[in-house]
Amino acid sequence: MTTIDQQSTKKAWAKAIAKPATEFPLTKLPVLSGKIPDGLRGTLYRNGPARFERSGIRVGHVFDGDGAILAVHFTDAGATGVYRYVQTAEYQAETQADRFLYDVYGTHKPGPIWQRWFQPIKNAANTSVLALPDKLLALWEATHPYALDLQTLDTIGLDNLGALPKQLPYSAHYKRDAHTGEIFNFGVSIGTSVQLNLYKSDNTGNIIQRNTFNLGRYSIIHDFVLTQKYLVFFMPPMSMKLLSLILGLTTFSDSLLWKPQLGTQVLIFDRENLSLVSRGETDPWFSWHVGNGYENEEGTIILDLVRYSDFEQTNEFLREFATGETHTLSLSTLWQIRLNPLTGKIISAQEVVNRRCEFPVVQRSQVGQPWRYTYASLIGKNADASKEWFNTIARFDYQTETLTEADLGENRYVTEPIHAQDSQNPEQGWVLTVVYDGNSHSSEVWVFDSDRLDAEPVCKLALPSVIPHGFHGTWNPA
Repeated sequence: MTTIDQQSTKKAWAKAIAKPATEFPLTKLPVLSGKIPDGLRGTLYRNGPARFERSGIRVGHVFDGDGAILAVHFTDAGATGVYRYVQTAEYQAETQADRFLYDVYGTHKPGPIWQRWFQPIKNAANTSVLALPDKLLALWEATHPYALDLQTLDTIGLDNLGALPKQLPYSAHYKRDAHTGEIFNFGVSIGTSVQLNLYKSDNTGNIIQRNTFNLGRYSIIHDFVLTQKYLVFFMPPMSMKLLSLILGLTTFSDSLLWKPQLGTQVLIFDRENLSLVSRGETDPWFSWHVGNGYENEEGTIILDLVRYSDFEQTNEFLREFATGETHTLSLSTLWQIRLNPLTGKIISAQEVVNRRCEFPVVQRSQVGQPWRYTYASLIGKNADASKEWFNTIARFDYQTETLTEADLGENRYVTEPIHAQDSQNPEQGWVLTVVYDGNSHSSEVWVFDSDRLDAEPVCKLALPSVIPHGFHGTWNPA
């Protein structure tokens, strides 16, 4: 942990996380410019770390900030918004004590080392959201999700999705098949062995099938690809200083080791029975997030993902991010990969966008299906990638191999772009992102025409308070 230190060298994005975010109740959102499209009806949900300090002490990594959810409801009467911290048991205990009480990914709680032994970690509930028919799940990486009310964001409590054992985690990166209604997810657990736990749920979120696979060693697996027939995982070449972690000598983050000599493992599972189909190996690289994937007529899997040359640089950049000042260059570019599902072997790997980018997403109805457009957050062409946060959104067109990007202006920063299909015209789509304006220290919701990202937003909405830079969200159509 470090004490709070405001420096003049910090970029404008740092102001958004300098102080804990302020909640606001259900509030009508004023339109700053343009008009809410008539066919934009539903709710934008976004999750992200919103509190990085207590009593003058900052967390040690961006992954450790307490999660807060933003909901923006679009109705015939206009747009309303609500922003609430997820009231986890750990958040409530730390709020009452006004100090950190738990270890997290890159943070040790204050106190002697023996107080870290055999203690639970904090559920930060800060990574993603899953909108189900009767509840919203705030997702994290290492434990069960928290359920919230879809309208008010009141916290209901921990949720086991009907069949999730207490010790098994439910990851932040589910995949939902819009055609079957099935929801797939996973979790990596550490015990006497390192297990990849696979889950299949029905459209209500209740788990209807599970399977477990022994990974053999620990590696960060943060996301996966769903296709018509398969689940595809990439296991980066990593290991863990487990004894050092158990003894409290290192945080979880610092216990992770990059081992490029191991190569990246390719794991492909049958989506019907969750059994292993093939296991292959390829060059060493790291990835947090995938875009999409499908099988072509020849049975080849085609997918895209954001790829890093190693883990250490991206992890260090994200550690620095929590301080409000970054120095590490962490290059991440968009790649398209073709692989043989029966052997797990890579057929080809091609870099398609050579700009630093993250948070690749596709239209919700196209998850696991052939697709043309991948949307992502980017660093502007002239920005210093080692010091800046994502300040534009873009769309890559695989048919024309062109990149179309928005121009937000100086000192404005984006969240992951979320595609929303128009309810009246299936050919029309909208792209929503929450923008932090470092010039005015305010946050807004910007709505773009998905086919005209380089044009002015069709609508801008004002938010009552600053929303810190978040991770993931979803669009829940009305």
